[in-house]
Amino acid sequence: MSETLSRPTYKTFTERAPDVYAGLSALTKAVDASGLEKGLTELVKLRASQINGCVFCLKVHLGVARKAGVPQDKLDLLATWHDAGIFSEREQAALAYAEALTVLDGEAASDEAWGALREEFTQDEAVYLTVTIASINAWNRIGIALRFAPPA
Repeated sequence: MSETLSRPTYKTFTERAPDVYAGLSALTKAVDASGLEKGLTELVKLRASQINGCVFCLKVHLGVARKAGVPQDKLDLLATWHDAGIFSEREQAALAYAEALTVLDGEAASDEAWGALREEFTQDEAVYLTVTIASINAWNRIGIALRFAPPA
């Protein structure tokens, strides 16, 4: 493959764009420090990554979700969370909001989407959830554009 067609690996990306990597990582650290449940944020990251088709982020966040104690049946049924009957009201609100902000249509940031989220989350939690969704969408787009291989 010619040099112009080759894409940087994840490792190369982190080495060539360390400030970008640090900035994106800082968003995750801020959300983690906010106290928002790690299992919940991982479900949101996984759902956005499913929608976007980012195999790298799916692989990474499946591992993190498992370490955070997310039950396997929730991971198995995440793509069909609307009908699964195993997600809490809080998880459903977060997943619906994640979908609204990942599939950017005319209703993405509607008052209805925000209001439904606020029924289950404080304003601060909703802000950090918004940051979670924005950051995973940024990672998805980078991972897809550069075709990061899923980690072993």
